[in-house]
Amino acid sequence: MAIGGEVLTMLCPDAKWTIYGDDYNSIIWHNGEPAISETQFKAGFAQYDAWKADQDAQMAADKASATAKLEALGLTADDLKALGL
Repeated sequence: MAIGGEVLTMLCPDAKWTIYGDDYNSIIWHNGEPAISETQFKAGFAQYDAWKADQDAQMAADKASATAKLEALGLTADDLKALGL
């Protein structure tokens, strides 16, 4: 189950805000105007789990792609760690 901060991060990643709990009325918008409506915020709770699963799948795919590229160059993840990368 998502929390308010996670929903805000998903819906308006570039906005500056502070939230207390999961209450839309507790959001302090540091840029002045609200970046989303209360309706959008409430709907975001239902959307979050699917969005997070997509983000995790993309991260795993990116990692697999990077690993394949390293292996094509004859390098391993341990080689990069040894180089401090």
